[in-house]
Amino acid sequence: MSVEGKGSCCAVSRNSEKPAIEAASIIPAGVGERADAIALPGGRSHVGIDNPAIPKDGEGPARFVKLNPFALEAQTVTTRRFAEFVDATGYVSEAERFGWSAVFAGLVSKDTEVMGSAPDTPWWWRIDGACWRHPEGPGSSVEDRLDHPVTQVSHADAVAFATWVGGRLPSEAEWERAAHGGVVGRKFVWGDEEPTDTKIFCNIWQGRFPDHNTMADGYMGTAPARSFEPNEGGFYNMAGNVWEWTADPYRIRSLSRHAKQRNAAAVAADERLLKGGSFLCHYSYCYRYRIAARMALTPDSAASNVGFRVAYDA
Repeated sequence: MSVEGKGSCCAVSRNSEKPAIEAASIIPAGVGERADAIALPGGRSHVGIDNPAIPKDGEGPARFVKLNPFALEAQTVTTRRFAEFVDATGYVSEAERFGWSAVFAGLVSKDTEVMGSAPDTPWWWRIDGACWRHPEGPGSSVEDRLDHPVTQVSHADAVAFATWVGGRLPSEAEWERAAHGGVVGRKFVWGDEEPTDTKIFCNIWQGRFPDHNTMADGYMGTAPARSFEPNEGGFYNMAGNVWEWTADPYRIRSLSRHAKQRNAAAVAADERLLKGGSFLCHYSYCYRYRIAARMALTPDSAASNVGFRVAYDA
């Protein structure tokens, strides 16, 4: 098994290994069709929070940043759009080149062969053949979820698609600017009210993780990219559903011993930053569907709960 439970318990990183086949050809820039993108003005903004819920993740302290004007797509990239990209370019995703990917055990059919599991997070299984076309491995299909976020995509896959449509991945500060929806200081994209197993604001876990999901929100896995109410800025599903790759490396802003050790490990592994949480998050287990929450993965990682959205320079 070549996946690790490093970083967040909500996903797993690959160990260092080489993919089975070579990378795809160079992607033409700006050829693909853009989706609805919402323009945001530049100026003073902030990122992080002063009273972090998970300090070891580097959620704080809050700091001010200056942003240039930019635009961010209202929703995550869907499986349909990613399929159009692949059809147009012949791109081969990293999960396809590695020949396997990490799949949440609760989504795997009984007749699927399991090649191993992550030692610290045994609900993550290595499934040969799992990729964006077959998110749970051979026999699974995306035909009934073309409007869901594409999953099983690596950082390089996300960058390739963004390049094709003339965009890029957002920074953490840009992502948080959009997630706040113009309301500074809120905890969640909808406000400060805590979601519960019966009060539903987004697609996260309800019940006892990882063996019992009541699916009170209607979903065991991903939900359509435009599910639930958007925030005041018009952005959908910036909490839960899928973790979203950003352009930033994963770093913790602190002089503590833990931060120095964690940052050294992040540099060595070239870990990238993800935001937003996923359908596997729950208050009792992975309280990372808050705006300030963050996660790290190695850039070649892919999983059942990892996707992305595209930003553009103004």
